Amino acid sequence: MAKVLTSKEENYSQWYNDLVAKADLAESSAVRGCMVIKPYGYAIWEKMQAQLDKMFKETGHVNAYFPLFIPKSFFSKEAAHVEGFAKECAVVTHYRLKNDPDGKGVVVDPDAKLEEELIIRPTSETIIWSTYKNWIQSYRDLPILCNQWANVVRWEMRTRMFLRTTEFLWQEGHTAHETSQEALAETDQMINVYASFAEDFMAMPVIKGAKSANERFAGAIETYTIEALMQDGKALQSGTSHFLGQNFAKAFDVQFANRDGKLEYVWATSWGASTRLIGALIMAHSDNNGLVLPPKLAPYQVVIVPIYKNMDQLAEISVKVNEILAKLKARGISVKYDNRDTQRPGWKFAEYELKGVPVRLAIGPRDLENGSIEVARRDTLEKSVEKIENIDQLVEDLLDAIQKNIYDKAFKFRAENTTKVDSYDEFKELLNTKGGFFLAHWDGTAETEIKIKEETKATIRCIPFDAPEEEGKCMVTGKPSKRRVIFALAY
Repeated sequence: MAKVLTSKEENYSQWYNDLVAKADLAESSAVRGCMVIKPYGYAIWEKMQAQLDKMFKETGHVNAYFPLFIPKSFFSKEAAHVEGFAKECAVVTHYRLKNDPDGKGVVVDPDAKLEEELIIRPTSETIIWSTYKNWIQSYRDLPILCNQWANVVRWEMRTRMFLRTTEFLWQEGHTAHETSQEALAETDQMINVYASFAEDFMAMPVIKGAKSANERFAGAIETYTIEALMQDGKALQSGTSHFLGQNFAKAFDVQFANRDGKLEYVWATSWGASTRLIGALIMAHSDNNGLVLPPKLAPYQVVIVPIYKNMDQLAEISVKVNEILAKLKARGISVKYDNRDTQRPGWKFAEYELKGVPVRLAIGPRDLENGSIEVARRDTLEKSVEKIENIDQLVEDLLDAIQKNIYDKAFKFRAENTTKVDSYDEFKELLNTKGGFFLAHWDGTAETEIKIKEETKATIRCIPFDAPEEEGKCMVTGKPSKRRVIFALAY
């Protein structure tokens, strides 16, 4: 297989686009700004979805589904929310087409105008809280712990597959609680779920923290985030959890009789993660040879490639491979046996390297004679010849080692690219020459935050939960500051 990727060093953006296309993850669709997620890309999303869904259910959540269309009037009930999403909304105004009287295809029927326009959901707080009003009368009806897997539309002018598309897939949790303490505990719990998923399954270290007021979700009182560092030194927001207070309950008049029989507004949260995580997975780990997938999220963890000259040899090899397949599957390892006769082994090796399959096994007639098999690991590209006898145990251990190594490499990269800065001039210089996360003091004002963004394009990614208190001065204004926040350029 010829070299198919632009190198990261030459053009990171083109490398990313090449990889999405050449690894068969996704392609542009006929609809501007939207993508077709191809089977291999969708298989990664299914792995993510299955694990997150399991984690949600382990914390007491259940799945439901709410309408794609939201009446326009719902958005005007919560002022900050509508202001936050107004410029991104796609609006349905008519419900019927008709044949063009001039014979030029079809046109919108002007007589089929909707009495009230419908918004294609950019997020579901409004439609869900209008529904919760019917579900909640008493404290006995609480908490409600719902999640939905859905698609959303946020009209984008500049798109990049997985990272920013007009339509994308995600999950959104929406919960209702009796007290603010319960809702805050839920907000905290779910950002920890996302962090565990990112680190334990995506092998991607993240920093947990709170968003600044400027960067909060529209309509939220607090937004918690996990922030990851990509290999080009830019940050990627990879999951958010929002404490909504009573804002949406008041907007939709969702009250409940408390334990004293008095009416009170419900407390709310919402939280979500999307197919953007696939973009994170690509950019956090992959190299100039292709994808590097953590074993826990790889569509198949092992591929076996036979090396043979004739069908008799293939038949003999396949007998042994079937034994190996049974052993690997018994250990819960997903494995593919590629015995296609349409491609040569070298082509297959390059294909699976490009697609990031964690472990590749190759076996030929000489290996059968020697009771051996070639083992190649994707993360380091190292190869070794091992005994077939205990290959299932070896592969299981190797997958664990690869998962850990990928995480350790990403953690080391983040550590090497996290810099403390105390002066604005130093910050501006290093932002353009080094990149990465910058720990800097900030005076807490929106004016300073906006000034930094306008002058450098860097934003406050989060105020880390574990940031120690220390006396300092804002790098821009010199005003007092008690802790450092994280600045970075971001996707």
